[in-house]
Amino acid sequence: MAGAMGRSGRRAKPTARKEQAGNPGKRSLNKDEPVFTPIKGVEPPEWLIEDGLTLATVMWQLTTKELCGQGILCVTDLSVLERWCVAYEFWRRAVKKIAVQGNTVTGATGGPIKNPELTAKKEQESEMNTTGSMLGLDPNNRQRLIGLAGKAKTDNPFIRMITS
Repeated sequence: MAGAMGRSGRRAKPTARKEQAGNPGKRSLNKDEPVFTPIKGVEPPEWLIEDGLTLATVMWQLTTKELCGQGILCVTDLSVLERWCVAYEFWRRAVKKIAVQGNTVTGATGGPIKNPELTAKKEQESEMNTTGSMLGLDPNNRQRLIGLAGKAKTDNPFIRMITS
């Protein structure tokens, strides 16, 4: 049998999303699902500032302002936010180096090789995509989090049909 026991298939939908949609599957809802308290604001970790990660610090401040304003950010999300901010810093550094050096650089034998910064940039983009989707920083996942933040749009008649 493929996959791990109990972890195969589609990811479970949070109870809040099921309730918002009117529980279309009519299955019993998880009453013991943990609910974390959103935080109002948080300063960047000291190590970001101490290590001179200025872009990461700026992104921390901008991102926490938005996520806290929507009531989405919880203490349990802070490590994911740190990863996102650091990935952003390193991605920007790689982009700047590529802009100066170009897509190819001179290798050890004197011939042109692919700039290693392209690989670094791609790895940071992957980390940003992963952690950003966990935080709801892209449009698709932001839609997923709307119901969790209690900010559902009521001007859509189709949403009213499935929630009533």
